[in-house]
Amino acid sequence: MSQTKFEQVSGLGDSNAHINVYIQNRPRFSFAASQQLVYPLKKGEIYAIGQACGNGWRKVFNVYAKLLFPMLSKFSELNDSYSSWQQYRDDELLQFGSQTALYFTPPKFEQTEKLHIIMGRTYAKSCTLPNTFEWINQEFAIDLNHRTIVCPYFDYRQLSNQKIIFMSELISKHFLKK
Repeated sequence: MSQTKFEQVSGLGDSNAHINVYIQNRPRFSFAASQQLVYPLKKGEIYAIGQACGNGWRKVFNVYAKLLFPMLSKFSELNDSYSSWQQYRDDELLQFGSQTALYFTPPKFEQTEKLHIIMGRTYAKSCTLPNTFEWINQEFAIDLNHRTIVCPYFDYRQLSNQKIIFMSELISKHFLKK
């Protein structure tokens, strides 16, 4: 049985991203025919995925944008010319050249120059994490050697604005070039 278009895609965004987020599930969405395993979204596709796949996916994209927006000027790889996180989400997040990706597969820890964010403690534990992770609290873990953070799922109930700020501070303190 052949795979449908959404099952062939292992991630969304920029295949050379510096900021890589990992999620256990994938949207049930037919992406345009592509030979790429990481599908770069086009303007309007975040909205289309949210419409087709529900509020949960809108929240994932919103939280991703809200997390990065205050740090855009600190990441030399990211465009910081946006006036709001909504504009950033709609005009750049997970598009070609955005330096952002959302993967539906576990991380490969050999890419240590990149930042890896694993959504959800349960999913992280299923990813066979290296034993170098330090749990900061019940929801966040960090591995400086592998440039990886484990955080709550990108949903407002699990990753509130206060926790987004906490995570932004973690990233700024440990992973941004000084």
